[in-house]
Amino acid sequence: MARQPRSLTGNVAVVTGGGRGIGRALSQALVHKGVRVAIGDVDREAAERAATELGDAVLGLHLDVTDLAGYTAFLDEVERRLGPIDILVNNAGIMPVTPLEQETEGSITRQLEINLRAVIHGTQEAMRRMRPRGTGHIVNVASLAGKGGYPGLATYAATKHAVVGLSEAVRFELHGSGVDVSCVMPGIVNTELAAGMGVARGLKNLQPEQVADAIVAALERPRFDVFVPRSAGPLLTLAAILPRRAREALARVTHADRVATSADAARRAAYESRAAASAPAAEKVADARGEPSEERSAA
Repeated sequence: MARQPRSLTGNVAVVTGGGRGIGRALSQALVHKGVRVAIGDVDREAAERAATELGDAVLGLHLDVTDLAGYTAFLDEVERRLGPIDILVNNAGIMPVTPLEQETEGSITRQLEINLRAVIHGTQEAMRRMRPRGTGHIVNVASLAGKGGYPGLATYAATKHAVVGLSEAVRFELHGSGVDVSCVMPGIVNTELAAGMGVARGLKNLQPEQVADAIVAALERPRFDVFVPRSAGPLLTLAAILPRRAREALARVTHADRVATSADAARRAAYESRAAASAPAAEKVADARGEPSEERSAA
């Protein structure tokens, strides 16, 4: 007999990067399940607007995940206002598209700080808060790029591989504690992050709501691997037994190797500009260390 889904009613959830895209769709899906949601986003207006649109069960606050002390203070404020956090979703992330040899120091630093360092910090904070209570669920949003490499997305893929590895290790560390861990690995999702990108043959881009529904399902019936679409899991397992040359030939046939490299720069311009301003705390640290500025490193 299939397990009955857990009730999420009354839970408190945190969704980073919840002002738009997958984060906003997830926040809405959680509200429909009776969850009180705290949205954190570096775009304060987007966080507050989403909270207003989604109703009284949602709190929208500014959050720069690269400000680690600020991230901790944000979680403290959420618990002060809503109660102990039951669900923490490390969703905030950026995806600049560029060949690695042309990528600036600023772009690399931002991805490492947002996509990885902040996820590590958020996971630590969740563990420290949830383990003593013997309950909770940590959700780390990675990507199918965390299981493979794609030209034009080298640094992004590196960070997402790291998030998968982090999540697997933490799952072991939390075994028997009552705290669950899920690692979400979606394909390309129709959000601003994927603006102007191509589509591999035989595949369709996802909608944010599909990813949100998959995460809610994993919260109700806990599981670690959350592939979106779910069929991607078996396909990756099958591909893994193929010789490398065969896998790479398949990528070329399906044009999976061109999804990022054929991206329309003009259509991505607005997103790339916003992503370049998405880690103010990390930028301050880099300036204090005397690291190369975006302009110098791009020269």
